[in-house]
Amino acid sequence: MKIAILDDYQDRVRHLDCFKLLADHDVKIFNYSARGLGQLAIRLASFDALVLIRERTSLPAALLNKLPRLKLIAQTGKVSGHIDLVAAAENGITIVEGISDPTAPAELTWALIMASMRRIPDYTANLRDGLWQTVSTSPEKNVLGRVLKGQTLGIWGYGKIGRLVAGFGKAFGMSVLVWGSSTSRALAHVDGFEAATSKEEFFSRSDVLSLHLRLSETTRGCVTFADLATMKISALLVNTSRAELLATGALQQALTAGCPGYVALDVFDTEPLPATSPLLQNSNVLASPHLGYVEERSYELYFGRAFQNIVDFSAGAPRNVLTLPG
Repeated sequence: MKIAILDDYQDRVRHLDCFKLLADHDVKIFNYSARGLGQLAIRLASFDALVLIRERTSLPAALLNKLPRLKLIAQTGKVSGHIDLVAAAENGITIVEGISDPTAPAELTWALIMASMRRIPDYTANLRDGLWQTVSTSPEKNVLGRVLKGQTLGIWGYGKIGRLVAGFGKAFGMSVLVWGSSTSRALAHVDGFEAATSKEEFFSRSDVLSLHLRLSETTRGCVTFADLATMKISALLVNTSRAELLATGALQQALTAGCPGYVALDVFDTEPLPATSPLLQNSNVLASPHLGYVEERSYELYFGRAFQNIVDFSAGAPRNVLTLPG
């Protein structure tokens, strides 16, 4: 099969051990994203199969309809709204899903929390400029970092990742407060954690608030400016899940208002994030370039399953096929 692997920004896929699984196939790796439906259609027209790195490229109906040769889409991880499933079915395209693991995104979430609360990026950047123990050259911003022990960690979304992060918080001596569905809150109680009685209480009490929700039509825009405005001026908002969980404009409005006082992000409305983004101009925003799953062992796991799915499909024994609508 002629296979395209899309959006390998770091050119790491060909170096993975699991890449050997595709030795019998004609593989082309693209390290840069194509912009615009027309460019993508031209780029992908000759391929039988596509390997998607999570949601880095969207495949709407208008694009799928222009790819008559495409037979297979191998997804690393799970499909999450970036593929038009109806159009795929109508075009006879099989979609095979991969596997995921919560460890890397949970650890990345905790790294962002630690780095932001102790102001580590500011200290280290200023140290390179010869400034010792300096967060900012502006006296009003040259604040001390804070420990986590004794503070309240808010977790919205108590799934696999949320539960791991809650466990990290407990290990660091934090009080854990959970918000989400009735099932999530009940499970939090079983695990010995407190569940908030209301969304307002959840936002107002959290010293560190971390989002761990799947993106769906019910969760899109679920965090509003009114929610963020109830947070403490000293609080930290962390989002390593999906940028679209926040209502359009809510985060920038909250940053202008000063509540919460700090933000740590790994996901953005536009990716890759342009260097001109207003978010990067805020000294109280710690931003990482969507590294949640970008980790060596995770890549071996994700791509190993995706490549094996291609091998199985090519051999006439497809596995892990996503059931398409209709």
